[in-house]
Amino acid sequence: MVKERRGRTRVVVDPVPRWYRSPKDSGFALYVSIYLHCRRFFDTMFWKFRSQSKERKIPVAHAIPVGRRVYAIGDIHGRDDLFSQIIDMIRTDNLSRSQAETTLILLGDLVDRGPASAEVVERARLLKNEFPDTRLLIGNHEECFLAALTGSVRRLRYFMRIGGDATVESYWKDSGCLANASFEDVAARLPTLVPQSHIDFLNSGEDYIEIGDYAFVHAGIRPGVPFERQSLTDLRWIRDEFLDETSDHGKIIVHGHSITAEPDEQANRIGIDLGAFQSGCLAALALENDQRWYLFAREARS
Repeated sequence: MVKERRGRTRVVVDPVPRWYRSPKDSGFALYVSIYLHCRRFFDTMFWKFRSQSKERKIPVAHAIPVGRRVYAIGDIHGRDDLFSQIIDMIRTDNLSRSQAETTLILLGDLVDRGPASAEVVERARLLKNEFPDTRLLIGNHEECFLAALTGSVRRLRYFMRIGGDATVESYWKDSGCLANASFEDVAARLPTLVPQSHIDFLNSGEDYIEIGDYAFVHAGIRPGVPFERQSLTDLRWIRDEFLDETSDHGKIIVHGHSITAEPDEQANRIGIDLGAFQSGCLAALALENDQRWYLFAREARS
């Protein structure tokens, strides 16, 4: 239901006290007139200066520094087949262009839901061998995965409820044995099955990355809060408060976490989580100077 907004009465306060008024004294009236004109002039200049000092200049075209090229990959969620394909596409695209300092950014949620989380983590871990400036953002699913590796049964239960059962299976290998295992059994054994190199890699992830006029996060940001004061909960979990915000964030926010059928380009953000685990399509956003384009890895349909 839409409520009618009532109009508010504006109260105008006379800047000249009554005791200033003296119609019999023409000289005094002239003084008052000069006073009013001066006050209006200085009031106008004050507010004009104040508004200009707070004005934020928005660039005509968002860009990254000259000589750099960035590829940001959306939520992979255990689809190593699509991950392998998108890396091949990035490699080909990068080689077809002029030489540049190339950065790969994984927007988080490497694991869960898809069938090959262990393989995805291993492939991501080794990317630095080919692309030295590969950077990982920690998503909410990495957060829950690492929490489940502490041996806590409660945290394991939650992790498996949000798609972590597929990740456990990818490390467990023996699905028959897993089917008969209790939560207590899984909580105790899983930490011994995940290589320390995988744990170290996931723990090395970042929370946000800024390059030029772009900022990269997993889920989004809390509108109106500076980057350095953003909470980890918001950076990894936020949804509607961020997605519904239309004001300028100071930078274009590139994010995953919230699934759309195609890249979600808005004036203040770009979402590239296409739900790869169920849609069979994984997206990468490419940036160079003030240009941007997309690459898409798609599963073969019979």
